[in-house]
Amino acid sequence: MNQLKAKYQKEYREALAKKLNLSNAMACPQIKKINVNIGVGDSIEDKSRFEEAKSDLEAITGQKPKVCKAKQAISTFKVRQGDPIGLTVTLRGERMFDFLEKLVKIVLPRVKDFQGVPKNNFDGKGNYSLGITEQVVFPEVDYEKVKRVRGLSITIVTNARTDEQALALLEILGMPFEKPAVNKKNAGKTK
Repeated sequence: MNQLKAKYQKEYREALAKKLNLSNAMACPQIKKINVNIGVGDSIEDKSRFEEAKSDLEAITGQKPKVCKAKQAISTFKVRQGDPIGLTVTLRGERMFDFLEKLVKIVLPRVKDFQGVPKNNFDGKGNYSLGITEQVVFPEVDYEKVKRVRGLSITIVTNARTDEQALALLEILGMPFEKPAVNKKNAGKTK
């Protein structure tokens, strides 16, 4: 069993119930799934880019990605209906917790000039989205073999009723949110 999942079930759930003033620990919000997406619209010109992105996403998530195809043709972007334009993976269960633990402990600290993830990326329904600008921050991606740096988006889907509940859940699971900026003018003054 994943360490993060075990800690959530044994320790974090009780602490979260107290923090959210819930009488039953089983009523605490939980993570339902994590979606990881990569756009591959540039693969129309070079098909090898699509295979590179597919192998990178498969290495990152440990799961075979689903191909997203264009629903309609867009002549401006030279996209035909049915062309592959994206890759997506939905993680659940053990793989979801493995990915979240890797994201929090390994990947985000490797991001250049990392100050924490923003707290305002919630969608109003308890789901959190963030973007990673380079796939090379994941340890599974071999930097020497990367021909094109790609970004990817990650959406953490919870069953929380509010963004505040989801924020408390992600904080207790170790998500490194950015700290509020300190006002330097008034930092040393007292009233």
